[in-house]
Amino acid sequence: MKNIWIILLFISLNGYSQSIFSIFFDLSSPEKCWVVFHPFKAKKAYQVSKEVLKITDSIRNQNSIGKDINGGKLDAFKHSFWIARLSEQIGKKSALSLGEAHEKGNYQTYKKDQKEDGYVPDKISSEMDLYNNNIGAKIAAENNHSIQNDLVKIILDEINLGKMKILKKDTLGNFLTCEGVIIPKDSLKGKWENNKCLIYSY
Repeated sequence: MKNIWIILLFISLNGYSQSIFSIFFDLSSPEKCWVVFHPFKAKKAYQVSKEVLKITDSIRNQNSIGKDINGGKLDAFKHSFWIARLSEQIGKKSALSLGEAHEKGNYQTYKKDQKEDGYVPDKISSEMDLYNNNIGAKIAAENNHSIQNDLVKIILDEINLGKMKILKKDTLGNFLTCEGVIIPKDSLKGKWENNKCLIYSY
């Protein structure tokens, strides 16, 4: 069995640059499995992911939907745009399975008390990401062959129309319960499940 995994790993990485090879070993176990079983789609997914990060940074600089990458509208944009572009490039099913692998990896990141985008992941953040991933896939299906700028605009419009989900916060960035009560930061430490609140992105 071990030899089979070594062969699959070699096939999946054959022809990749040294930088991509190095990045593979930084992935979570679920993401590595996805790469091994999708060797020909993995390189496209890597290129799309780089593109999405670049465009997300551009949207952040424009400050059209704020700069909150941890549960805010910018976070919703990143995930929905990522899956929309992946759906166009590698197909909806593969795109969503990669999104699911990423969220499973976030649970491993939480277990190790490590950070993603500067924050330790939690369950409700993963629920938010998976919801927005599905919206991104739906947008891609409904707007087949849209040029990139049009896709960005469609997703931004959907966010402002309240079609995505974000985490409830006050103007100072404090997480709130669904009743509007500030959640003390110390109470969130080391907890996968907490009382943060998912809301629509109006």
